[in-house]
Amino acid sequence: MTAAQDSAPSSEQAAIPLGPDSLTWKYFGDLRTGLLGVWVGSIQNMYPELGAGVEDHSILLREPLQRVARSVYPIMGVVYDGDRAAQTGEQIKGFHKDIKGTDGQGRRYHALNPDTFYWAHATFFMLIIKTAEYFCGGLTEAEKHQLFDEHVQWYRMYGMSMRPVPDSWEDFQVYWDRKCREELEINQATLDIFTMRIPKPWFVLMPTAVWDQLFKPMVDAQRWVAAGVFDAPVREKAGMRWTPGDEILLRLLGKAVSVAFTAVPDEIRLHPRAVAAYRRASGRAPADAPLVEAPGFMAPPPDRRGLSMHYQPPQRSLLDRAGSLVHTTFSLAGLSRLPSLRSPRKPEANREVA
Repeated sequence: MTAAQDSAPSSEQAAIPLGPDSLTWKYFGDLRTGLLGVWVGSIQNMYPELGAGVEDHSILLREPLQRVARSVYPIMGVVYDGDRAAQTGEQIKGFHKDIKGTDGQGRRYHALNPDTFYWAHATFFMLIIKTAEYFCGGLTEAEKHQLFDEHVQWYRMYGMSMRPVPDSWEDFQVYWDRKCREELEINQATLDIFTMRIPKPWFVLMPTAVWDQLFKPMVDAQRWVAAGVFDAPVREKAGMRWTPGDEILLRLLGKAVSVAFTAVPDEIRLHPRAVAAYRRASGRAPADAPLVEAPGFMAPPPDRRGLSMHYQPPQRSLLDRAGSLVHTTFSLAGLSRLPSLRSPRKPEANREVA
């Protein structure tokens, strides 16, 4: 397999952000990607260098909901931030500069190793592919090729070496199969995802026992989905059982989810960073409108704030929070009357008079 050029983007390979006509915009911010949360977390951690970094530096088990929720905002931004996407990519690189060390087997690792960094990106690309295939009605081969090309364009936003990036969708499938068969391992970081308990956040007003009864079945269900979505070599390494009956049930679940989501408005179906991007692209919000950031209550624990590896949501005044709550309330109340986010806003002069 021939790898892509090992250099920063040249004038012929400029880092051009993805836009609203891309399939990546359609799928990456979709709420249904959350159904594969255990899958993407565990398969990322199976890469030895990435798993070692998580074991040594992550606080995921301490506050999994907050950690995932706040991290998703900049990750989404590399797709949805338009002319600011490359800046968001640099921000994410900055979070990883101090994640380095030596694992239990004496192997050195660094999160900005091009092979390690690209593996994480490859799992997000495959998250789109698998979510669309299982829960969004499926993809054609042409769409998979398009998504592959878009994932390369998306990766350029980080300004990383392009050396590990396969040249084509066919080459990527060889790359993915080789990683699954030969390089991935079941390490402690992976086992932690499989056995994760979701601690009740401080801001949730319900008894801990009730919380546990709600979330344990959800985590168990995600682990079952992960078993079905794993490639066979990975499932075998993880010692997971999967029967033909399980496969039929997963496919039926996928069809049910796909049908149900036809009635879900974009404002609910998409991540807030994606909703804001569609509004800017359609003219419903200024092109330079402030980027949507994670809520302040998703901030890292006090003893971890200020560390370069953590995204810190901006602190907002009480007035800003109240305004956001009012805006969200009216947006949700008017969902049935809103036009599609993906249709351009008509100029006032062209609107029909009632």
